[in-house]
Amino acid sequence: MSTFNHRETLKNIPHKPGVYQYWDSNDNLIYIGKAKDLRNRVGSYFNNDLNNNTKTRVLVRKINKITFTLVDTEIDAWLLENSLIKKHQPRYNVMLKDDKTYPWIVIKNEPFPRIYWTRKIVKDGSKYYGPYASVSMMHAILDVIKELFPLRTCNLRLTEDNIEKKKFKVCLEYQIGNCLGPCEGLQSEEDYDANLEQIENILQGRISIVINRLKSELELAIAELRFEYAQTIKRKLDLLANYQSKSTVVSTSLSKVDVFSIASEGDVAFVNYLKVMNGTIVQTQTIEMKKKLDESDAELLALAISELRSRFESDSREIIVPFTIEIDNTEELKFTIPKQGDKRKLLDLSQKNVLFFKKEKLEQYEKLNPEIRTNRILDRMKKDLRLKEQPRHIECFDNSNFQGKYAVSAIVVFKNARPSKKDYRHFNVKTVEGPDDFKTMEEAVFRRYRRLLEENQSLPQLIVIDGGKGQLSSAVKSLKKLGIEKELTVIGIAKKLEEIYYPGDPYPMYLDKKSETLRIIQQLRDEAHRFGITFHRNQRSRKTFQTELTSIPGIGKLTAEKLLRKFKSVKKIREAKEEELLQVLSFKQTKALQEFFISQEP
Repeated sequence: MSTFNHRETLKNIPHKPGVYQYWDSNDNLIYIGKAKDLRNRVGSYFNNDLNNNTKTRVLVRKINKITFTLVDTEIDAWLLENSLIKKHQPRYNVMLKDDKTYPWIVIKNEPFPRIYWTRKIVKDGSKYYGPYASVSMMHAILDVIKELFPLRTCNLRLTEDNIEKKKFKVCLEYQIGNCLGPCEGLQSEEDYDANLEQIENILQGRISIVINRLKSELELAIAELRFEYAQTIKRKLDLLANYQSKSTVVSTSLSKVDVFSIASEGDVAFVNYLKVMNGTIVQTQTIEMKKKLDESDAELLALAISELRSRFESDSREIIVPFTIEIDNTEELKFTIPKQGDKRKLLDLSQKNVLFFKKEKLEQYEKLNPEIRTNRILDRMKKDLRLKEQPRHIECFDNSNFQGKYAVSAIVVFKNARPSKKDYRHFNVKTVEGPDDFKTMEEAVFRRYRRLLEENQSLPQLIVIDGGKGQLSSAVKSLKKLGIEKELTVIGIAKKLEEIYYPGDPYPMYLDKKSETLRIIQQLRDEAHRFGITFHRNQRSRKTFQTELTSIPGIGKLTAEKLLRKFKSVKKIREAKEEELLQVLSFKQTKALQEFFISQEP
């Protein structure tokens, strides 16, 4: 704990909304937070029963001074917290990893205003639209505007006085139809501003207003038999229809809303934002946030909402979110958690985007650092299987027999979520007569961990038994004999429905079919089965061949065993040269063996 008296400090903090700041002994600002009740929130940091997070305990030990700022409402606290974090960037606050400067479309404050894109905002009365997270979308909008409405691109000072004095001449842009020549007075300012009004409607997402107006002009042109002009308007309508089809239209009933969703993984979180105006998604952006104090998704989302609304200058009064966040609905803002309808579809779209972004980012990180992937998978397994620690060492058992004969057991080992084939083991069952899978499992588990204990080798964190409750109980019986049943976790997996069983629990646990935890367990089970079956076939083949060999005159059981020890497999014995066979057999035995192989050929 820090040396300052936090109890005395708390007495001076009121039960009101505001923003609190923590300072260290060097007078550095180390954390900023918001609260609707400052005293309760600040006090919670010093409550050891509530505060179990290691990073938070480190922060608390560094606190040497607490200051706070009172505000009128919780919304004010929310906005003030965001602006102070952006300004001071305290060490223990969430880090937003997206510091790009996004482009804007500007309508310049000047006679016959130009329209172009910029990354710099100048407060000179010009109108700015954006910012645009997608540069390609911004250029697509500018291209549509250029096609629809001829506007000047020059930087001439087109004042009324300069135009009257004939200071300028039309350029090539006028000759090719991209400009209507306001520099020579060939286009009135009133006509130019009418086009600007239509452009502003497009930039604000009100495309239907522009389309309806053009349709009215088209009908009038046809009625007046101005077919060439009508064709020009028709081309503009087609351009707008094409542009609109590339925009995400959600519902005309949703005039102005913001949509947010979040997906977190370990120490990072990703937040997606959709800005909807007049039934069209006009902005979309996904940001990454780096956690500092194991913040909850609700805390992260609240911070991201404030930041993104500020960044994209949103004044929408309704915000669609996936769950309740710690900001009450007010007259200024309304938070909605939709269950169905158009708003739910919007939220689903946002969640789909954030999950895709998360997947892409994690894949990038994991390619650069495979240990990140390993930790993520092991953390997920720890959580899904209710383990005390990451299962960095896992062992899986599988038994095989053929009509009650040749019973064998196989053990496969995974370390750091990957097969460790050098640690695979298999052995013949010695104490079980007949096809008793439970007794076979009991012997296999006992022999495996008795040896590990005798050799002072480390035990696995997780044991997977290929089978249901019966095989699992047999494994636990052996672990109890060895006195290690509390030192590790053992589970069984039943093949039919992929059910996970725990000792003493009559009800199985079902993992998500797409989860990486289940995939690793299935991989373990399938690898143990493959390894066991391969060993079992080899054993069966050796013993069958050994029996066949002993039927050859002059070759007994000991001679057959010598051959198998020397050549390791039937295939190698068959392919061996005569001089190699003579190293083990007599000349007479060699001839008899060769005749035996010839008789086996089809």
